[in-house]
Amino acid sequence: MTDHPRRVTRALLSVSDKTGLIEFAKALASHGVELVSTGGTAKAIAAAGLQVRDVSELTGFPEMMDGRVKTLHPKVHGGLLAIRDNKEHADAMKAHGIAPIDLLVVNLYPFEATVDKGAGYEDCIENIDIGGPAMIRAAAKNHDDVAVVVEAQDYQAVLDELSANKGATTLALRRRLAAKAYARTAAYDAAISNWFAAQNKAEAPDFRAFGGRLIQSLRYGENPHQTAAFYRTPDKRPGVATVRQLQGRELSYNNINDTDAAYECIAEFDPARTAACVIVKHANPCGVAEGPDLVSAYRKAFACDTQSPYGGIIAVNRTLDAEAARVITEILTEVIIAPDATEEAIAIVAKRKNLRLLLAGSLPDPRAPGLTAKTVAGGLLVQSRDNAVVDDLTLKTVTKRVPTDAELRDLKFAFRVAKHVKSNTIIYAKDVATVGIGAGQMSRVDSARIAARKAQDAAADAKLAEPLTKGSVVASDAFFPFADGMLACIEAGATAVIQPGGSIRDEEVIKAADDHGIAMVFTGIRHFRH
Repeated sequence: MTDHPRRVTRALLSVSDKTGLIEFAKALASHGVELVSTGGTAKAIAAAGLQVRDVSELTGFPEMMDGRVKTLHPKVHGGLLAIRDNKEHADAMKAHGIAPIDLLVVNLYPFEATVDKGAGYEDCIENIDIGGPAMIRAAAKNHDDVAVVVEAQDYQAVLDELSANKGATTLALRRRLAAKAYARTAAYDAAISNWFAAQNKAEAPDFRAFGGRLIQSLRYGENPHQTAAFYRTPDKRPGVATVRQLQGRELSYNNINDTDAAYECIAEFDPARTAACVIVKHANPCGVAEGPDLVSAYRKAFACDTQSPYGGIIAVNRTLDAEAARVITEILTEVIIAPDATEEAIAIVAKRKNLRLLLAGSLPDPRAPGLTAKTVAGGLLVQSRDNAVVDDLTLKTVTKRVPTDAELRDLKFAFRVAKHVKSNTIIYAKDVATVGIGAGQMSRVDSARIAARKAQDAAADAKLAEPLTKGSVVASDAFFPFADGMLACIEAGATAVIQPGGSIRDEEVIKAADDHGIAMVFTGIRHFRH
């Protein structure tokens, strides 16, 4: 690839975001570039004392229909698409009075921002840009001759090349800008198409696209030999993609994945009702608890498994206070994420220079609709978010014994946690704290036994007479296909069970519960998490 420089003699600027516009336009003018513009952009440039031609002068056709029609004209698209070294194209330009446009600067109508602020249907429609994407695609296609800029952060790169190349751009820059331009229009159209699908309540539209804006290039992916990057989507769900990082090293791929798991789990706990803490390791909670304050909740969560939290992720559902910050930082922790933090807490965390402190501003709504996506070979699996919340479910007692109020409180707590643990999942809980977690096993019996063994280890560490699974309740993310899994939980000391129900052997499982005097409730909803 040669430098293939192309001198910029004429630039068309049409931007909704005018950040840096005037400085850029002044610099272009200093290189002798003729400025052509539209509407508000033209007014802003003229108000700065710069000479600018309105696009209507170029086309000989007035802007009309509330600005819907202004750049959709052969003299614009011909100026962008004409191949400069093609004699036939040059002759057509001369015959029809088409002037070349060597630089296009367009950022699109703020459709995503309009949707995000909750605007009405008609307002969203009016913020769908038509002329902008058409010009961007035309300029990007003809990048051998035309440079296209779709956001202000690339202004300086263009100016640097004009200065270095006597008013010309190189092919390398134009190719890079063209690739970015097509990615931008693709993400823009993805946002529009997904908005339309939601408006039309189309659960499975014929085509589905997702787009995002780069947040950061990551050092590597799950493993050092994998490349990775982090993108923000138009969905402004509070979480790791929207946080303000106050300190600490750059987040890694695994940090981001684990932090998302932690914050989605903590969102299940209403901060107006209780303080809560979630400790996550390898995308699975290893300790979750409620308490009267964050310190109490953290200590109870940590007691569930005193080994796994080292190097883990901590999520809390209230403003991080100094006392909680002091206790949490006693061990090695990778990330703390909270809605907010006090200045004193921030100062305490600052003493651990590598510890990332993330403030999300608010908690995500566990009931909110949304989509999740996962790649598979040759395809994309898309589903609605699991927004079932145990407080909204009708719980049905299926055993002779009805759970006590304390058991029912803990059953709801355990099922809330089970939603966020990899299947097969078994959660033992007592006094609104996890006391044993079995995650991701191929057999539900194995999950029950692993969780019980973890509880035994925790009891040994704390020098307790018996594990806290004695007198606990237990939650299963899906039904017990046989009684053996539930019997393993009873053996560990569980006195009450919450599960979805729906097995062909439900009656066998219920009978086993009754035989052991166990209370059991069905939710009718399962929480597979793969």
